[in-house]
Amino acid sequence: MRFYSETLGLSDNAFSLLRDLVHERAGIYYENGRRDIVADKLSPLVIERGFDSFLDYYYLLKYDPVGEEEWGRIMDALTVPETYFWRETDQIHALVDVIVPRYAAERRPLPLRIWCAACATGEEPFTIAMALNETGWFDRLPIEISASDIAPKAIAKAQAGVYRDRSFRNLTGYLKTKYFTEEAGVWRLDPQISARVKFAIANVTAETTAARLGVAPVIFCRNVFIYFSDQAIRRTVRLFAHYMPAPGYLCVAAAESLLKVTTDFELQEIGGAFVYVKN
Repeated sequence: MRFYSETLGLSDNAFSLLRDLVHERAGIYYENGRRDIVADKLSPLVIERGFDSFLDYYYLLKYDPVGEEEWGRIMDALTVPETYFWRETDQIHALVDVIVPRYAAERRPLPLRIWCAACATGEEPFTIAMALNETGWFDRLPIEISASDIAPKAIAKAQAGVYRDRSFRNLTGYLKTKYFTEEAGVWRLDPQISARVKFAIANVTAETTAARLGVAPVIFCRNVFIYFSDQAIRRTVRLFAHYMPAPGYLCVAAAESLLKVTTDFELQEIGGAFVYVKN
C-alpha cells in the first residue's frame, strides 16, 4: 500500500479535505501527523476507482451520488477492529450484578435493551450475552441486545460468529469450551448465544442511529471516542443523552473520560466499575 500512496501523493490540501469529510461523516479525526496513515489506507480504493489523485476521490465522495456507496469500503479501511472476548470486564460485571437487578426491581418497561454502539467484530456483545447467560438473566427477564458498527466487514464477521485464537486471549478455558466448537482451526460460537445479539451497520454519530438504537437504557460505547475529536464526542454523547431513558447507563473505556465534554451524565461507581449515568 505504501507504493500506491507514494505513487499518488496525498497533498496537504487533499488530506485536509478528506480528513474533514471523514470527520464530518463518522467522527473519526486524523491529526496532521497521520497523513501517511490515511494515504496508505485509502490509496487502494483510489486506484480501484481508476483515479490518479486523492483529490479526484474526494470529489467523488463529496459531489457524486455514486460516492455514497463508497463509504462502507472507506470505513472498512479506516477503522481498527481490535477487540477480544472478556475485555474490560468490570463494567460487564456491574451490568449483570447491579444494573440488571436494579432494572428488574424497578419494574421498568420490558424488554431491557442493551446497545453495543461500536461492536467491531462482535466480541463485546457476545461477551455480554455470555455473562447474562452465566448469571441466568435470560431466564428471568426479557433482554434484547443490539450491536452495531460502521464497518460492513466487521459486522459480517460478527454475524458469522467464527473466531480465531487471538480473540480468546482473556477468555477462560471453561467458557471457551462451553460456548464454542472448534471447526478446522477456528471456533464457532454457540448458536443460542449468537441468536441473542442483533447486528446492524450503523453510524454511531448519526441521529437516525441514536433515534433507532439509542433508546436503550444501557449503552456500551467503548474504545471509540479515542479516535474522535472533542466536537464529535460532544455531538455523539448529546444524542445518547437525548434518546436514552432515565436512569440510563453509558459505559465507555477507562481511557475515555467524558467529564470535560458533557454535563448530561454523572460519573458513578457501580459494582466496582465507573459508569456514566443519566438521571
